[in-house]
Amino acid sequence: MTYHEFLTTAFSPVNTVLSVLLILSVIYWLFTIITGLDIDVGIDADLDADIDSPDGHVHVPEDASGWLQFLKFLNLDIVPITYFLTLSLLLTWLGSFYIEAFLSLGLWVSALLVIPIFLVSMLLTKLILKPLNPFFREINHKGEVSHDFLGRQGRMKSTIHGVKTGMLEVFIGNDPMILMVRSKDGEVINHGTVVYIVDEDREKRIYYVAEEIRF
Repeated sequence: MTYHEFLTTAFSPVNTVLSVLLILSVIYWLFTIITGLDIDVGIDADLDADIDSPDGHVHVPEDASGWLQFLKFLNLDIVPITYFLTLSLLLTWLGSFYIEAFLSLGLWVSALLVIPIFLVSMLLTKLILKPLNPFFREINHKGEVSHDFLGRQGRMKSTIHGVKTGMLEVFIGNDPMILMVRSKDGEVINHGTVVYIVDEDREKRIYYVAEEIRF
């Protein structure tokens, strides 16, 4: 296959979206490796504490819905989502690329095949990453050893009150980390407020914060 044929197949109507997503994924990982920072999208919304967490994993309760149980089946309660999606995307792109390059099944057939290819890619990703599960259990999404956050100071990235879950930025050395937090006593804590982590829910991976230390 020549370079021109490679580009033609990679950016065909079927593969263009996959190729662009793969390029963006590579840019994301290069940015993360070079700067040591994750891209902060700055979302301020009500979040479900059972599925959002500070370590990039999906945390699934035993009585969760079928969808969340499926995520648990894929080991996304252990494997960081960014790792899983990047590898799944790569495998999907490879499958779609080779099918279009060598089978020539037509536009619509090739487009429809992307869905089952993606499902198979997720299963393959689960198998490929399974030997690393013990490693992922011990680290967070940036490859750092787990830290004790109780008593640490941070700055709110969203406004919280009552049982609303928001985001808190804390620094471990020079590295920023985002934790999912709730107000300790339900009082309003505004975006940008400096707070202290005073309690935690280990099962849900939720931390409780207050504007002063109150253990």
